[in-house]
Amino acid sequence: LATAPLTPPQPRHAIREVRSRTTLPFGIGTTLLMPGATENAKVALEERVPIINISLGKGDWIAERARGEYGGKVLATVTNRKHAASAIEAGADALMVTGHEAAAHGGDVASSVLVPAIAARFPEVPLVAAGGFANGRGLASAISLGADGIAMGSRFAITEESGLARRTKEIVSSSGGGSTESDTLYGKNFDGIPARVMKSEESMRLMSSPASLPVVIYRAFNAARKMNIPLYKVIPGLITQWEKMYIIAQFGAATESLTKATVDGNLEEGVQFIGQCQGLINDIPNVNDLVQRIVREAMDASLHSYDAFHRGEKK
Repeated sequence: LATAPLTPPQPRHAIREVRSRTTLPFGIGTTLLMPGATENAKVALEERVPIINISLGKGDWIAERARGEYGGKVLATVTNRKHAASAIEAGADALMVTGHEAAAHGGDVASSVLVPAIAARFPEVPLVAAGGFANGRGLASAISLGADGIAMGSRFAITEESGLARRTKEIVSSSGGGSTESDTLYGKNFDGIPARVMKSEESMRLMSSPASLPVVIYRAFNAARKMNIPLYKVIPGLITQWEKMYIIAQFGAATESLTKATVDGNLEEGVQFIGQCQGLINDIPNVNDLVQRIVREAMDASLHSYDAFHRGEKK
């Protein structure tokens, strides 16, 4: 459950809705850099959410409370070895290792290198590989690289149950839609942090150059207004924490573009986070069928690898 776009009392209602639909463990994600993230994380702790996925911030207090109050787990999203070490020191129970191929805020290093590097450095920590995974071969390869599982944000977004706009799903999954593995852009001018988005005329325009000072200030005030943050709290931040406020301002502006793409299916004016694995997506299945298919594919791929090595031994 993504909580970044939610404001009180939405997170609590959403968590309870998820819990009403399943008896199995579930998780929420919180982007700690964003305004309101602390409040949303506190709600998750109060509601005893089994898994809290944190990103872009230090969550030691979340890990301490989750573990101490109800045995909850913290999954920290990291993009390099330094961040992984910091997350573990802050009490993370597991790491989501996010490679360069990923949608949104992946790192500089490809999953094929990043996952085994972090697996070797932290062998006792469970790893979820993210970035470039959309089928059973990806799952089998991630396990071979040292991961314990995979995250597939882009793949799950293109399913029947996903809330993503139907038009956006069809553009990604259509063989004639132009959504190949090469049709993404990566840069920091869209929302202030290096991010991967679907290639379009609008995303190319927004990625072409950073926003000017007047635009950033306007965006900061506009974002604060929409998040019900008093302006007197914004002005000191613009003066003393310019870099942080710049990112928040970019985030605020990016939300509008993302909404147009994800909710309205308007890719002429909106921007869609998407991973390079969109080139591997060519259908819109339901989630159960997708998961079962991926498990079968992973087993077949693993058996194929096993057979390939043993054929060499027999010779």
